[in-house]
Order: sequence, then structure tokens, then C-alpha cells
Amino acid sequence: MSLKLTILGCHSATPRINAHPTAQFLEIKNHNFLIDCGEGTQVQLRKYGIRFSKIKHIFISHLHGDHFFGLIGLISTFRLLSRETELHIYAPKGLKEIITLQLKLSNSWTKFPLLFHELTSTKSEVIFEDATVEVHTIPLDHRIYTNGFLFKEKLGERKLNMNNILNCKEIEHCDYQNLKNGKDFKLNNGEVIKNEDLTLDPPTILSYAYCSDSAYDETILPLIQHVSCLYHEATFLNDKEDLANTTKHSTAKQAATIALKASVQQLIIGHYSGRYKAIDSFKKEAKEVFENTFLAEAGIVFEIL
Repeated sequence: MSLKLTILGCHSATPRINAHPTAQFLEIKNHNFLIDCGEGTQVQLRKYGIRFSKIKHIFISHLHGDHFFGLIGLISTFRLLSRETELHIYAPKGLKEIITLQLKLSNSWTKFPLLFHELTSTKSEVIFEDATVEVHTIPLDHRIYTNGFLFKEKLGERKLNMNNILNCKEIEHCDYQNLKNGKDFKLNNGEVIKNEDLTLDPPTILSYAYCSDSAYDETILPLIQHVSCLYHEATFLNDKEDLANTTKHSTAKQAATIALKASVQQLIIGHYSGRYKAIDSFKKEAKEVFENTFLAEAGIVFEIL
């Protein structure tokens, strides 16, 4: 099993020919989630072969333009494509008002259900959950109300150890689901065979933590401990730490420090400031603190195992 993360955009603020604002596409347990939607996101989706029809849930971290200005265009395209499937948008309170006004003034109401889940809590909360996946907010320290998101698989069923099961003639096919659910097996003579003797552990739970614009903030550490992969913004290099503090952004070194203290498996950094012509220095700075660091770049696909 794996998570698949496609980087659609990973730069901050001003779009350029080869620099696109933040957007990511996450595939997890047969779910497809769009995370942030900077200007030009729908063009990037086309470029990297991601079907629009896959998108049913969009998560917006905050209401700075480089994280949501592409949303109205994407919604409008869904309308042109005669979409009928409902679309869920999880975002700070206020986005519904913005999008609704745009649709009203352009007389472009959607024919598909457009469902807003407005976020206001400053504490972590579960905002999506089904049988296989749950999504939690990660409150972040930025200039306006901002959340990151923790996408986490749920623990799956135990796997049958068929070699051991076939050695016990009393176990029938109808007993398999109880074994997968973790129950012991009771023989006719009253003897109990422990579940761990008949099954194997389920696949390891995978998780992805997305931390968009944020100052260095250790209060998020309990929420992201041991995640399979952490994306953390790194707008500046360490020589601009004062500017990072002023604008409530992070440096590559600070992002790596968060990864180290949270004992994550791997770190992806992005949201590079336009003042840097090359991004190799971000990787170098981060790897001095946390070795397993990767750079976000548009078009790169990360397989998280």
C-alpha cells in the first residue's frame, strides 16, 4: 500500500512562467484530495494528466490568494463540463461568501451540489472521516486563520495466516471475518486459539501531514509525531530568519527542525520565495538538520510507502 502525492505548485505569491502557487493532489485509500488551489491549478491538473472528475474533496488552508485564487476557475470549469457529482470544500469561514458572490455576479450558479465546510476552530478537529481515512486540521501560526491537514489511514483488518488456519480443521470459511476483526477462535473442547496465532498484523498505517504557511511552531509536534511524510513550508533560507519571523513564515532549517523533533519518516519542503532564483540551497540547508529531505517541484510525484 502507498500514498501518492503529486505536486502541482510549490512557490509562494507571484506566479511566474516556471513557478506555480501552491496546490497538491493526494491519492490515499481510493480517495482523491486536492490540497490548496493556487492560481492556475486547473492548468496544472491538465498538464499532469489528473482527471477533474476525480476531485470530490478540496482542502483550503487559508484565504491568502496564492492558496485559493484558482478555485473559482476550477469550479467554473466543473460547471462547463456539466458536472453532477457534489463537491465538498473544507476551508476557513469566509470562502463560501467569496465564491458565492463570484457565482452570483457572473450568473454562473453550479448545477452540481457545492458544499462548504467552514472551519473556525483553533484546536485540531476531525473534518472528514469514513471507514478507511480520516482528516484532521493542524492549527498553524500565520498572519490570518490557517490550518494544515493531517491525512491518515485507518487501521485495516488483520490478515489471515492461512498456513496456521488450515492446520485447524474446525475453522471454516464463515469464521474468517471474525478472525480478520481480531477475535480469538474457540474450539469445540473449549480451548481458545489466540488471534495472533491465526492472523498477521494489518498493513502499516500511512499518514501525510500538510503544513502550509506558518511560523516556526512547536505546538504542532504532538499532532504530526511519526507521520509517514511531512510537507512543511520553507519560504526562506536561514539568512532571512528575521523576515520569516516578521511575515510568519518558516526557513528551510526551521522546517527540518520540526521534522526532526516530530520524528517523521520524510520531509518535503516548498513554498519558496520568489527572491530565490534556484532552490538547491533549500535542500542543502534542510538536510544539515534532517537528512531525509526532498524538494517540492511542480510535476514531481512522491510515492509514500
